[in-house]
Amino acid sequence: MRAHGLVRAAAYAGGLALIGYGLSGIVADVPVGRWAAWFAGAAVLHDGVLVPAVLVAGAVTGWVPVAYRRVLRGALLVAACVSAVAIPLVLGYGRRPDVPSQLPLPYGRNLAIVLGAIGAVAVAVPAAQMLARRRRPRAAGGGAHRAAPPPDKGRGR
Repeated sequence: MRAHGLVRAAAYAGGLALIGYGLSGIVADVPVGRWAAWFAGAAVLHDGVLVPAVLVAGAVTGWVPVAYRRVLRGALLVAACVSAVAIPLVLGYGRRPDVPSQLPLPYGRNLAIVLGAIGAVAVAVPAAQMLARRRRPRAAGGGAHRAAPPPDKGRGR
């Protein structure tokens, strides 16, 4: 077995050990009904909300020109992850009126600021790429006739 095969096997074994440890903790410390309901809810949320949302986003961003598609999809992915983490804070889960120091920040405004920054980066990256393409000198003849790559000498692999 090659070295990278050994590393991969060790990583898989370590991952399986961690999964087993986590499952043993769930079984030992949490009543079966609670974790079964949690896993069922996660499956319903994944299959009923997350998958359709990703499919719709993929279809809609398919209409975007190829040069901008990767940046847009990356920005949507980052925005979705940030929103998923921030939603409980924005909705105030755990906030109690008698404890003013609990969740004291304007989380909705802060989420809007972060999403705005993600959007600004998503606009700035393609704009910078366009400027870089315009400033790049073109080859004579419009670049249609490029030199062929050197022939393969049969080395490597």
